[in-house]
Amino acid sequence: MLLWGGVRTRIAGTRKGDELYLLPVEGDPLPPVGTAVRGALDDERRTRLMRTHSGLHVLTGVVFRDFGALVTGGNMEPLTARMDFDLAEVPPDFKDRIAESVNAEIAADRPIEVKTLPREEAFAIPDIIRTATNLLPPDIEEVRIVDIVGLDTQADGGTHVASTSMVGRVEVVKMENKGRGFRRLRIRIV
Repeated sequence: MLLWGGVRTRIAGTRKGDELYLLPVEGDPLPPVGTAVRGALDDERRTRLMRTHSGLHVLTGVVFRDFGALVTGGNMEPLTARMDFDLAEVPPDFKDRIAESVNAEIAADRPIEVKTLPREEAFAIPDIIRTATNLLPPDIEEVRIVDIVGLDTQADGGTHVASTSMVGRVEVVKMENKGRGFRRLRIRIV
């Protein structure tokens, strides 16, 4: 949000053009041109997104470890998300097994560490890219690494909580077959 003259303008998103444009929530007041503003984060929303993002990494780590499946897509909102996997076959109890394994990893209270490595050193780490397509632009010289110690190490630019126990509990709400071996898992953080 932007804070100015005792007024608050919520920011709904951004748009890129020649510059980065902030998009206010419809109906919120706009500061007059030239007004000094201060930016602030919605800490509750950010924390929920951090918990969700870290929960998705635990999910990805478990599915990769137990089934060798790569991520083909995903999306998240605060405390709810979906993750798509390239997974041709799943056992009948897949959804329950995944939920149990993910929550066991969360309960293990694994530290989540972040570091930056030179590209060559980062790509020497086995399976550093857990997506079916490498989304890391070739001109990136330093790679940010997120390591859920003992479970999942990935190139990643997002924000995370400090340990898995901070995620909370993950409910696997639904599993969908998206065709040709692609499975979608919908989760909720509680």
